[in-house]
Amino acid sequence: MAEDIKCTCCSGNVGLFSCSGASNVGQLSNQIVIELNDREVGNMMCAVGIGGKVSGLVRSAEGCDRIIAIDGCPLECTKKALKLSNINIDRHIILTDLGIVKNKDLNVSESDVAKAFEKVSGIISN
Repeated sequence: MAEDIKCTCCSGNVGLFSCSGASNVGQLSNQIVIELNDREVGNMMCAVGIGGKVSGLVRSAEGCDRIIAIDGCPLECTKKALKLSNINIDRHIILTDLGIVKNKDLNVSESDVAKAFEKVSGIISN
């Protein structure tokens, strides 16, 4: 995995949102955002809370300098949840657009996570 990935936005206040849907790409999206959070690229935030218009979570997202949203598939649930609360997205990534095939397997391997992370980190760091 990329060791020193940084968001090209040069801001320490980056909100990270992911899909966590009932598919492999949903689970991969969530795992990628956890890894980005752990590497201090940004702060993982709750897309469901934003879609549910939970006021404190919406305010936290509004306070971010940049927003990165990672969806698993073209349904774009994460993007739609953010848009419902008028949260502007600076970078939106859809894993199936990166050649990852969607299936119903929720048990993603470490290898699958690593491969997906590499693809996403390449996009974010450019």
